[in-house]
Amino acid sequence: MWYLLATSLAALSLNKSLAYLMLGLTAFLGWKQSILDAPALLVIALIVIGWSVVEWLRNKNNKYTYLVEGLCVVIAVALVLHVIPGFHNPKVLDAVVVGPQSISFSMYFNMDKAVVPFFLITCMPTLFVAKPLYKAGKVGWGILVLAIPALLLLAVALGGLRIEPHAPEWFAQFALANIFFVSLAEEALFRGYLQQRLSRVVHPVVALLIASLIFGLMHYSGGLLLIIFASLSGIIYGLAWMWSGRLWVATFFHFGLNCVHLLFFTYPMYAPHASV
Repeated sequence: MWYLLATSLAALSLNKSLAYLMLGLTAFLGWKQSILDAPALLVIALIVIGWSVVEWLRNKNNKYTYLVEGLCVVIAVALVLHVIPGFHNPKVLDAVVVGPQSISFSMYFNMDKAVVPFFLITCMPTLFVAKPLYKAGKVGWGILVLAIPALLLLAVALGGLRIEPHAPEWFAQFALANIFFVSLAEEALFRGYLQQRLSRVVHPVVALLIASLIFGLMHYSGGLLLIIFASLSGIIYGLAWMWSGRLWVATFFHFGLNCVHLLFFTYPMYAPHASV
């Protein structure tokens, strides 16, 4: 089921009809496996209904298009925050400790968060592919790639992380979840939708900073250091989107940072009182 969900997300920018069909099959399997209850199935149904309604309103140039868009965004945010009932996301890693200096963490396959791009593409047809706002050369892209380890080393200097190489046996599960059920969903909301929408009404750099700050504030539960770290990482992802106009480019920068973090640093954070 999870590979089918990932495939539907991969297909969403290429063939919407096929992607929606695979999403429907995923929802059926989720219901059969008791991962989805009635409220969650209703949310999945709203994706198809919303897509049809928005297309009809857009063809009519109807002012209610914005009302439907607002509803889709509210639902998308609620899905990211896991506040919509009916989703019983399975825990695939339970209190694992990746290294002696790392704190324990658990990981879920989050279907509620994963379907966010389906809602957002309904109201933002250019969610996956938009016109780049700036053209960056090879040097700029090289600096942006190097900003990933630089930011993680900054976190080390500030005491939030330590260098600690790992090779977890569950890396494939981590990659699947992080690319499709975390990074793509968050980039769809904060870069593909929010930053793109803001860029149409304010200067693109201002839009970048606002979207990055809101992204950082979404990590408030981890404390001030994590808010700062997430905001700075949001600037990296936002620049990747701004320079390419491609949601998948921002998504792979997001996954790239998380991947480097997992493989070479304490993950998800440094445990100050851990024995070395």
